[in-house]
Amino acid sequence: MLPVTSVVLVACKQNTFAQCLSCPRFNCIFVGTNSDHPEEMGISSYVIAHVLMFFSFTFKGVLYPCAAIQWFNKIGDSPDEDTRMWMVHPAFLPNHSPHTTVIHSDTVYCAAHLVPIHSSKEIPCNIKPYHLYDAFRAFYVNKYADYHTFEIAG
Repeated sequence: MLPVTSVVLVACKQNTFAQCLSCPRFNCIFVGTNSDHPEEMGISSYVIAHVLMFFSFTFKGVLYPCAAIQWFNKIGDSPDEDTRMWMVHPAFLPNHSPHTTVIHSDTVYCAAHLVPIHSSKEIPCNIKPYHLYDAFRAFYVNKYADYHTFEIAG
């Protein structure tokens, strides 16, 4: 299990790191959900989530590192035929609010790189990286991002 600090941040188009800290960063992660069979690999053992924030709290002297997340649901039961990549979309509750929750950071396996699925409509020139999850309704899970992602989504 990788430490939470290894989650890749979305790069900002500013000149300095200090300037980059001023713009929002939205990370996606693979969350381990198959605690009954931890030896199993593959997309069925993980769920994609969008990290809203990392935080921790102490209760009765025990520190609990956590993440507030929004879940993503897989589209279909197999990868896209053309790209061979899994597709996901943000999850919503029956009342149409985003499906969010708090998880322990130990359930974070590694970063996930999502690629927006474009329609035939033109993409506005003023779109920023932190608008992507609002501007697009579905995403490819980029299995070529790194070794861990290829093992899970490959």
